[in-house]
Amino acid sequence: MTEPQTELGVEDRAPELVPLNAIFATDFVAILVPVTTANTMDEVAAAVAHHSEGRRVRALPYPKVVIHNGRKLPGHMTVAEACIQPLDHVAVEYEIPGGAS
Repeated sequence: MTEPQTELGVEDRAPELVPLNAIFATDFVAILVPVTTANTMDEVAAAVAHHSEGRRVRALPYPKVVIHNGRKLPGHMTVAEACIQPLDHVAVEYEIPGGAS
């Protein structure tokens, strides 16, 4: 007798590749960034910023936030938890405190 098949939860699967269309802050170049379902939003932000920050966009001393479908995602959230799909568009912006310019 075989054991019944159970569906694996998101946290039980091996990380899968998720290429994202991304843009960083005021950059004019959209890029394709490979991340995995296990990457956190902090890691996604760093991966996107790597291609622009200090090159076409001036580096600023503020944390970065990922925006997907109009919502800011917490840094600890994974790509899988955020339900981000391959080729979805994300924007990465600096989280500038109120009043700073």
